[in-house]
Amino acid sequence: MHIRVGSRGDVEQIAALHADSWRTAYAGIMPDSYLSGPLVAEKLALWQARAAEHTAASRLFVAVDGLDVAGFAYTTLRSDGRLLLDNLHARPGRTGSGIGGRLLRHTLTWAAAEHRGRDLYLEVLRANTRAIAFYERHGARRTGERLYRFGQGFTLPEVEYTWTSKAVAADEIRVAVDRERP
Repeated sequence: MHIRVGSRGDVEQIAALHADSWRTAYAGIMPDSYLSGPLVAEKLALWQARAAEHTAASRLFVAVDGLDVAGFAYTTLRSDGRLLLDNLHARPGRTGSGIGGRLLRHTLTWAAAEHRGRDLYLEVLRANTRAIAFYERHGARRTGERLYRFGQGFTLPEVEYTWTSKAVAADEIRVAVDRERP
């Protein structure tokens, strides 16, 4: 497996993986009617739009195993000057295999090199305890909590986690992530 910058040619695999990941991770958290709906089409539209508006302020990394996308991470620069890790997903059935850790390490290394002095943060549903444990294990610190209203008409509590600019550049985070690499 290797990690590379994503391209327009990855959009369909990423959309399918994104939808599968949500159906797995958010079962019992998000409404079943939403998760069993046209989630693949929704994610495909999202990734087609992101591919069309690709800028230097955003970066998509994909973990590739042969010809298959095994995971992906997407980061974008926000108007407040921070970097948002908007997506980090490993293919369901392969979570816990080190894909997420490798993608996170790659993203942190890229952020330290390309966006020196910027904090990196993410938003995660409070009920997604597995993801929260992963981020905390990798040095993220809780920096906020709020309700998120989904366009589909439901609201769920989410938590914000941050790696400060100092933490992004710190060797101990990369060492912690390296320990999880297979």
